[in-house]
Amino acid sequence: MTELAERLRVRFFGKQEHPYGTFEREVNRLLRPEHTLLDAGCGRTAPVLTTYLGKAGRLIGVDVVDFSVVIDGVELYKCDLANTGLPNQCVDVIMARSVMEHVANPAAVYQEFSRILRPQGRIVFLTANLWDYASLIAVLVPNRFHPWIVARTEGRQEKDVFPIEYKSNTRRAMYKNANSAGLAVERFDYLGQYPCYFMFNGGLFLFATCYEKIISSIPALHGLRGWILCTLVKH
Repeated sequence: MTELAERLRVRFFGKQEHPYGTFEREVNRLLRPEHTLLDAGCGRTAPVLTTYLGKAGRLIGVDVVDFSVVIDGVELYKCDLANTGLPNQCVDVIMARSVMEHVANPAAVYQEFSRILRPQGRIVFLTANLWDYASLIAVLVPNRFHPWIVARTEGRQEKDVFPIEYKSNTRRAMYKNANSAGLAVERFDYLGQYPCYFMFNGGLFLFATCYEKIISSIPALHGLRGWILCTLVKH
């Protein structure tokens, strides 16, 4: 991170809500104290799920990783999202943040989510938009290089970087998978944020900032923004 990039970030994006915040507000809007909340792809320490301790009747986290913690009040299960092993209709709200871009068989995952979801239950996805420039570049770069790149641009550990698939990361794909699983799209928004991948260079950050401001100001170009926030409902 350079000093210039940080100054530009504060100046142009300081008051803008990060997509993570928008995602959490959507989950909070839907969640009730008696609900069961499932975090799909919760991570080794379930950092997002633990923020809901005391806000839901039951908290469940599932992921394909080995969990590095035991958390009172949180159930953690190592399993594939397409086969959670949970009973039918046992969950009220499912959330998945930065997960769907890694799913190789989204149709099976949507079907599994529909199976374990109670009627009128919701699923909230926050995932990368395939048509964002960062996603398109990521598709062109072989997966074996991603851990090295992400570790140096975002500071994440290489073991926590997973292969990308981008098979459910467009409006068309989300609607298709939802309809096939008996789910309806209740909300679909394109969201943007500061160009985090260019924090290492002030000039590149300024150029990417101009791009973000242009596509954010023209409705016809919103489909190029970096994130998709989608809420599905099981009727």
